[in-house]
Amino acid sequence: MSEHYRREAERERMVVKLASASIEARERLIRQYQEMSEAAFAPETLRNYKQITRTAKEWFRENGYQSEPPIPPEAVASYVTALGGIIRPTTIETRLWAIAELHRANFQPNPCRHRLVELSLKAVKRKYGAGVRQAVPLCKHEVLKAIRVLGNSRINMRDKAVLWVASDSWCRASEVAAFKVKDLIRQPNGSSLLFVARSKTDPYGEGEYAFLSEPGTEAVLRWTKIAGLNENDPLLTKAQPNGLKTHLHKTTISRIMKRAMGRRDISCHSTRVGGVHDAFERGCDLSSIMIAGRWTSPEMPARYGRKILASKSAAAFVANEIIGEEEWS
Repeated sequence: MSEHYRREAERERMVVKLASASIEARERLIRQYQEMSEAAFAPETLRNYKQITRTAKEWFRENGYQSEPPIPPEAVASYVTALGGIIRPTTIETRLWAIAELHRANFQPNPCRHRLVELSLKAVKRKYGAGVRQAVPLCKHEVLKAIRVLGNSRINMRDKAVLWVASDSWCRASEVAAFKVKDLIRQPNGSSLLFVARSKTDPYGEGEYAFLSEPGTEAVLRWTKIAGLNENDPLLTKAQPNGLKTHLHKTTISRIMKRAMGRRDISCHSTRVGGVHDAFERGCDLSSIMIAGRWTSPEMPARYGRKILASKSAAAFVANEIIGEEEWS
């Protein structure tokens, strides 16, 4: 029996047990679950969970459904249908996760596993499409062009450091914002490694490493000297001379990149996508790309590079070879 089914069976047994338990025992267990959730989930995950469950409960009440667990599967199915075409299917799935967690927290059966809900989600995907919106790629040559035109003012030196770290490391915005000076590990050849203490795919902090080139290292070291940063200070901080030495927010990282690049359609994630494009263009294999971007599955880098991969596929190779052999004109 798989781990997934063992967990589900255990949860069902707990639901049956709680049904005959006293109100005091039930409330005590629910409080314990909530306390453990506060410690187990990331703060942003908890914020999203609370916001989603609050808006979902409002929708259930306004549409005449029970808004507290156990919420009937037909109510959840109607909720999914109502969201179709308004938000992306991936966002709907996130809302279903929150509703499911709400029921787990109250030790109630999960209505999101009901076939009605599964079918309603399938219907939404079929009607509106299930495509995932991808960040606009920002490739290395574009970043280097922007770095070259930036001046040497304090803010420009900080912005150069941001651009180098984001484009060299392929790090997510939250990872870029979290770096401390001590996370910069110099290498004999002039480049550096950046210690990623915690990430989306490493929530328990085992730690991973990202790359920073030699000119990127020089730019970051210049910034730390100008800003007077110590090893325990954030690597990227506010540019004001008397500003607090606090970590920049991940949205600030993206705003800096928008301003430096003179574009509004990009974000910090754009350098991550652009890095994959550059790698596929230069013949890097998928496994090395996964290592560079610290992906645990090939799905995302393959999705990021699907346009590049199509032009380098067997179909493209065969067409170009045969057309070349026949000297088509």
